Amino acid sequence: MQAGEIVFTGMERVIFGRPAAEAVVAAADRLGARRVFLLVGGTLNRETDEVARLRSALGERCCGVHDRMPAHSPRDAVVDCANAARAAGTDLLVSFGGGSVTDGAKAVTICLRHDIAEPAGLEAYRTWVDESGQRHFPDYAAPDVRQIAIPTTLSGGEFNARAGITDGEKKLKQSFIHPGIIPLSVILDPAVTVHTPAWLFLSTGIRAVDHAVETYLSLDANDYTDGTALQALRLLGDGLPRVKAAPDDLDARLKCLMGAWLSMVGVVSGTRLGASHAIGHILGGSAGVPHGYTSCVMLPHVLDWNAPVNGARQAEVAAALGQPDAPAGQVLDGFIAGLGMPRRLRDVDVDEARLPQLAENCMLDDWTFSNPRPIREPGQVLEILRTAW
Repeated sequence: MQAGEIVFTGMERVIFGRPAAEAVVAAADRLGARRVFLLVGGTLNRETDEVARLRSALGERCCGVHDRMPAHSPRDAVVDCANAARAAGTDLLVSFGGGSVTDGAKAVTICLRHDIAEPAGLEAYRTWVDESGQRHFPDYAAPDVRQIAIPTTLSGGEFNARAGITDGEKKLKQSFIHPGIIPLSVILDPAVTVHTPAWLFLSTGIRAVDHAVETYLSLDANDYTDGTALQALRLLGDGLPRVKAAPDDLDARLKCLMGAWLSMVGVVSGTRLGASHAIGHILGGSAGVPHGYTSCVMLPHVLDWNAPVNGARQAEVAAALGQPDAPAGQVLDGFIAGLGMPRRLRDVDVDEARLPQLAENCMLDDWTFSNPRPIREPGQVLEILRTAW
């Protein structure tokens, strides 16, 4: 008999299929916000008119724009943005961009609440993992300046009360987890995603696929999250190839956005994930691999490594992607190849000599310890990495 606990978040609402600028103005009106600060993607701000359209819609309520959040949300960039938002007297933070912008904004809300003005000040707020894989959560007050997120990629972080922030000195991506940092609202507007480079939209789509796959195969799998994970795979399995074939297909883009949302239901309700995500965190923070690419190069190989313990259940993953008679690892590898995404670590410039250190770093990530096939020492991670190289 199943046993578990579903944790619902403090997110208030998700708005989909409406123009982003219109939805943000309605949210500011509803919340009574008078000083709205925008943390946006740099390319989105400099090479499109989307940010200007949002600023114009907000009018005098827009108190500032920050467009300098690098990939993997480094601590120093988070603090720079927080200092600018603090000086502007913001009462509502809007993130508009990809996963690094979204996660960076979550950490900005921590900085604003706790007067953090230097990168080292974030150290006391990060979650850490002991040698047994047990997570430890610092106790601190929830942010009082809340976030509204407008995602332009499919990484799904906007639905999570977890921010991945990179310590630049240690070159490690670390987790900041608190129920109060989840965005108050998320706005899913497919029209604003047409500016996202194809490689980024499609690769983060595989990240969403990874969320759904590792949710369905989780040690914590249950009837509630099984349904959302499999439907996420159906939507993404349909939508991603359609977007590749016709980038202006807004219906397909919205299917992908909805699929990414569904892929996060298990994650945000307490379902532990596995080695594809754990290794992905380390590839991002320690090797600079883009967020979506980490899943492209790892997920099929992790599935193959886990097949001895959950191969029968993996068949449902393959079926959701339309190939019930093939091994799931093979199905995912072919799906990723069909989107033109990288499939090996060497394809994303990871030096083979770095694999042992990357394996060691993976033992600092809690989801290494919740992989369906138990991982208890770096050599097991190294075995997967060598297969993927």
